[in-house]
This record gives sequence, C-alpha cells and structure tokens, in this order.
Amino acid sequence: MKIYFNGQLVPKEQAAVSVFDHGLLYGDGVFEGIRFYAGRVFRLDDHIDRLYRSARAIALAIPMAPDEMSLAVLDTIRANGLTDGYVRLVVTRGEGSLGLSPKSCPRPTVFVIASTITLYPDEMYQNGLKLVTCATRRIAHGALSPMVKSLNYLNNIMAKIEAEQAGAGEGLMLNEQGYVAECTGDNVFVIRDGRITTPPIAAGALAGVTRAVVFELARALGVEIREENLTRYDIYTADECFLTGTAAEIIPAVELDSRPIHDGKPGPVTLRLTEMFRELTRTTGTPIG
Repeated sequence: MKIYFNGQLVPKEQAAVSVFDHGLLYGDGVFEGIRFYAGRVFRLDDHIDRLYRSARAIALAIPMAPDEMSLAVLDTIRANGLTDGYVRLVVTRGEGSLGLSPKSCPRPTVFVIASTITLYPDEMYQNGLKLVTCATRRIAHGALSPMVKSLNYLNNIMAKIEAEQAGAGEGLMLNEQGYVAECTGDNVFVIRDGRITTPPIAAGALAGVTRAVVFELARALGVEIREENLTRYDIYTADECFLTGTAAEIIPAVELDSRPIHDGKPGPVTLRLTEMFRELTRTTGTPIG
C-alpha cells in the first residue's frame, strides 16, 4: 500500500505521524471520507470544498491549494491500482509542543489513504438497520460546530459504543433540546405520507455530501423533501426511514428502540432512491486515470 504523506507517495510503513502531532495529541485537525466507483471519484469537488471549509472554521491553513489536494487524492488511488474503494483524507495541525497552542505547530501534516471499506454487512442493506436512541447527546453548535468534520470524534464514538452494547446497528443522537440530530456517523431521513424529511443543520447534523445527493434524487423523483426538526415520535410513526453517509451510502432503518418502523421492512421510496444513487455513482465522478 502507498500512502500520500506530506507531498510524497511512500510505503505505509513510512507514513508515520509524530507522537507530538496535535492531531494525535488533541484531535486537532480535519478529514474527509471519499468514495470512488468504477474508476471515478464520486463528488470529489464537494468533499474538497468541505475539507477546506472545515479547516477555515478551525483556523487551520492547509499548505496546498484545493486543486493540488484533488490531484493528491487521484495520485494515491492510482498508486494503489484501485478502481473501487474509499479514501481517507486527513489534515492535522502538525507537529508541535505539548501545549495546546497551535502556534507551536509550524506546518500541518497531510496524508491520504486509499483502500476499501465495508461499513455494514450486506444483510443490513437488504433487511434494514436496527437503531437505538443514545444517551450521549450531540455536541452543541456553541461548543463545536457540527459543520466541522474534525478529528475529534469522541462524541460519536461514545454513542457508537452505546449502540453496539445494545446490539443495534446504529445509534440515534439527539441534541440538547431533544430533537433528532443525526446518527453516530450518518444523516437520518424519514418518509411519511409521501414526503421526505431530514433534520436541519441547525439541529446538529453534518452537511453530508450524500445527504445533498438525496435532495437531488428526491427532486428528480418528484418527491417533496424538506428540512425540519424531528423527534423520536416522527421516526416511530414514519412510513420509512433511511440513513445516508459516504461510507454507508443509503441504507434503510427498520427499527428504533425495539419498535418496528411501519412494517419493519425497507420501504419502496428508500429502495428506489438507493437504486438511483447506485446508478449515479456508476456513471458520474472525476476520472481516476
């Protein structure tokens, strides 16, 4: 495996981050997960744009231009001979002192990993995920904006542990007001009376790239889609529910807190959106070669 590391493609054994890197010491940095299918990188520009927005939000100056970052992603995929898979693009504050101040970090660390990923087993895509509501609440905007895709994912990890200990495939996270924010790693949507609804960004949801694609697909399908606050009641009483994410793609959710959602099976709108999404990933994107 070849890793892009600070401007060079190196064997993975040489792609070593310093123990003084603030990304390791403090979770100080940003990242993106990017999928590529059939020799094309899906929504590469959207992911690169979000990476740079996240970096600006935490006052992190990325030491290369966006087009150079895009080329680094493509070069890494080519170097590993892949046509289908997953990219993890990471920018940390860089090596510094043991203090919190970023002033001790003269240059950020940039690395790109191209590999494969399977977030959920095939049976969950066929039969649907079981969700549980987590006691861990989503971090509020006033603490750290959920719009920032930062390296500090402990909030999500603690919720994920809760979900796994409960035997569920995913955990539903609420905000401090009790409204649905998102799942531990995915955006959440409900369908009722032919209309699709998802929580607004203000509720604590990440502005997911796949989330945005679903808005496009819904409009193409002629289905009304909107953002508004949701509670668990809205999921309990939904006709359908599904999650979205770069790694997860589109996956149905059929149960929340041991209660079946509608008939406990993936619904027709979810299945149609999944079919449309897969066709889009096969036919669009930035060519790798």
